[in-house]
Amino acid sequence: MALEDNSVDESQNTYKQFYCQPEKAEGVKHNLIFLAALNIFLSVTAILGNTLILVALHKISSVRSASKLLYRNLATTDLFVGITAQPLMVVHWISAEKGQWHICRSAKMANFLAGYILCSVSLITMTVISVDRLLALLLGLRYKQDVTLKGTYLAISIAWAVSILLTAMYFVHYRITLWYSYVGIFLALSILTFCYAKIILTLRHRQRKVFVTSNYYSYQGQLKRPALANITRYKKTLSGALWFQMILLVCYLPYCIVDALISQRRDYSQSFYIAREFTVTLVYLNSSLNPIVYCWKMREVKRAVKDTLKQIFSCICCS
Repeated sequence: MALEDNSVDESQNTYKQFYCQPEKAEGVKHNLIFLAALNIFLSVTAILGNTLILVALHKISSVRSASKLLYRNLATTDLFVGITAQPLMVVHWISAEKGQWHICRSAKMANFLAGYILCSVSLITMTVISVDRLLALLLGLRYKQDVTLKGTYLAISIAWAVSILLTAMYFVHYRITLWYSYVGIFLALSILTFCYAKIILTLRHRQRKVFVTSNYYSYQGQLKRPALANITRYKKTLSGALWFQMILLVCYLPYCIVDALISQRRDYSQSFYIAREFTVTLVYLNSSLNPIVYCWKMREVKRAVKDTLKQIFSCICCS
């Protein structure tokens, strides 16, 4: 979420200037070229993968509209990471390697704005998905009535508005955006942890209760397992959401650690500089991995993606 510099000297340097200095790029130019090439590849995979997922989500009808909207929003942010944030980062690295510092600073600033907004919306969407899964479990039959498509649109609109507004506050005072990052990540992780802990505990309790009831009905010759079947179906939908969260954590955690270490220093070595650039790439990798989770954990999406690819290949062959 916080793709920005924490050690910027407010009175002397801006964010875009800090990472576009000859002493930072000198000696690590081969690393910058490697990162640029890697992110070109990841940008293409993010664009193609998430485009296919958006087409697939449009085709399927088995996923409830409110939940589908959340997954669409997540795929959309990942798509725009591939379209905007990664190409801008590539321009930044190549211009730093070439010593074109004016282009470097402009690309870095544009990358900051795009990356911060998109990563922020993505994290908020993940959090809303966890709340949605918890409500689906706790509300039961009331879930379809209480969690509406209109309410989901409102939540997504607020996510985009807050992300854009607080990113723009950088131009007023960069510490506002910085503290939004810290508070936002803490709140998101706290909500995610609470929701999934509550889900796991509730599922265990209900499963024990269902097994006791099932054993009773078996003893009476009236074996009934609809509740157990509902729990099984819910676990399948929960599995995909959990994988999204785990991949998010794996991709974001190294960046958070490196960024926290850098924030304690007034200046830092080239090793820290290149380590941070690699962890930024890991954050962007998340946008290429999410489509794989869709196809792996959602059968309907996987089937729709296969059908779409068959249609594309058939059109190519016919032409």
